[in-house]
Amino acid sequence: MSKSYLRNVIGEYMSVLGEKNDKVLVINADLAATCRNKTFKEKFPGREFSVGIAEQNMVSFAAGLSLEGFIPFVFSMAPFLTMRACEQVRTDVAYGNKNVKLISVYSGVSGGVSGATHWGLEDIGIVTSMPGINVIETSDKVLAEKMLELSVKYDGPVYIRCSVEPCEDIYDASEEFSFGGSKTVFEGKDGAVLCAGVTVGYALEAVKEVEKETGKRFRVVDLYSIKPIDKKAVIDAAKTGKVIVAHDHNVYGGLGSMVSKVICEEGMSTKFVNIGVPDRFDAMAHAPYLYEKYGYDVKGIKEAILKMI
Repeated sequence: MSKSYLRNVIGEYMSVLGEKNDKVLVINADLAATCRNKTFKEKFPGREFSVGIAEQNMVSFAAGLSLEGFIPFVFSMAPFLTMRACEQVRTDVAYGNKNVKLISVYSGVSGGVSGATHWGLEDIGIVTSMPGINVIETSDKVLAEKMLELSVKYDGPVYIRCSVEPCEDIYDASEEFSFGGSKTVFEGKDGAVLCAGVTVGYALEAVKEVEKETGKRFRVVDLYSIKPIDKKAVIDAAKTGKVIVAHDHNVYGGLGSMVSKVICEEGMSTKFVNIGVPDRFDAMAHAPYLYEKYGYDVKGIKEAILKMI
């Protein structure tokens, strides 16, 4: 399978959105190069704003622009957007239900050797706790572009998360997506791997290897809409009796927490494993090394499935 760098896909697709809708704006905090949206400024110089290294002001500025009828897309690294500007995201955007789109790169440990200060280990836990924000994680270029299109049409706050590391190209251009939706990308009745973002491609490869070696077939569900989550997809997965969640996020507050909440509220019983970043800070390292260390690359997910069966 081919792969795509989703921050490139998202940054470059902003020019497409800008062509279609003259209300679309791009707001940066001195990270246009990192967020790959320089082309938008070149095409629409009066509709891109860089506020400097001032994420709090950036989010408040975007909230004000939304009140004037614009659709601002705010770009930054996950920890800066959700922690440095946490109060502004909560109070200026979520509380007022402002039409602001928050685009976050450096999800999970994909920032690699930049270290924990630049890793997005807590962002999903933070943003999902704020009422009214749709939270999306991109696993594929088609998904990323279509969720951007949906975001323009949706009147309200949206948080879109993407990895620095390349992700597998999974979806055909004809696929449709929605807030609150999911995609079963591999069918199976012997168990389920629920994932989002970079782990979707890893899970796909892992379940295929397991089936080849054991005959057991685990389904893979891309829970790209982390909030609202597709409860039916989670419930159907739990009915298999074996659920593994793999997510590039702290094990607290990430996709595993969202999935386990649904299962518990439904009063269901299932074997359950939550694979993610352990509740600690580690030394900087390249992302693929960390994925293997934490057990949510192909090898790690495969081992978790084999142990479960």
